[in-house]
Amino acid sequence: MKKSLIVIIVIVLILLICGSFIISRYNNMRTMRVDVDNGWAEVDNQLTRRYDLIPNFVETVKGYAKHEREVLTEVTEMRSRVGSAQNVQDKMDSNNELTSALGRLMVVVERYPELKANQNFMALQDELAGTENRLSVARKRYNDAVTALNRYLVVFPNNILAGMFNIQQAEFFQAPEAAATAPKIEF
Repeated sequence: MKKSLIVIIVIVLILLICGSFIISRYNNMRTMRVDVDNGWAEVDNQLTRRYDLIPNFVETVKGYAKHEREVLTEVTEMRSRVGSAQNVQDKMDSNNELTSALGRLMVVVERYPELKANQNFMALQDELAGTENRLSVARKRYNDAVTALNRYLVVFPNNILAGMFNIQQAEFFQAPEAAATAPKIEF
């Protein structure tokens, strides 16, 4: 009788330890996923801020650069794509295209010294620059959260548990290819 009681107690203790281990790992994975989602929400917030500022910026530039319609049209089209993006990957791709178009718009702006001196333009440019800085910080925080989650999911035994609970790795926010080269400014 005593031996069977000891065996039952040992089995219950082993089950409790294993259960606690699994629950702890699962909770860590879910917490890290929440951190990734929170990081993306901040990126999305800054992308929305930029999306809202662009029409004012474009209208101000239009007043000075009427014959630069191609670049202005491209920025407007890219902004439209951002607004219609449905999932994270589409948002990343469309915002990378918008970033590239904004770089070309800044090249246009360099051609108009009187535009650069305009107070409305300067205020909008400062707002847009501040938003781009906030966006850069938000992207970094998001990618840091993705790194932490992905690193946690690939090690043993977390990779087995992640597979059991269908917890997937997250996608990084990657810079557009156009960001590798600086825009050319010609006078």
